[in-house]
Amino acid sequence: MVDRLKKSLEHLDPPTCPGCNSEMIWSRSSLEDAITIVHVFVCSGCSNTAETRTTVRANSIPPEKLSAPHRHAA
Repeated sequence: MVDRLKKSLEHLDPPTCPGCNSEMIWSRSSLEDAITIVHVFVCSGCSNTAETRTTVRANSIPPEKLSAPHRHAA
């Protein structure tokens, strides 16, 4: 999940504040659902907030590639 958040920030351009026309600063990102990430920006001048949404491609891992704990005989 963290890798998807980092990759989504690489291609993200910060929005311009509608109140003071300055570039907004990234505040946080969160995973909304399996493929949508919400990025929150804050204006350092007037404290306006803005959200942008990024859609990422979901990785499909075949079941045989998933790791599982080893069973130990007691």
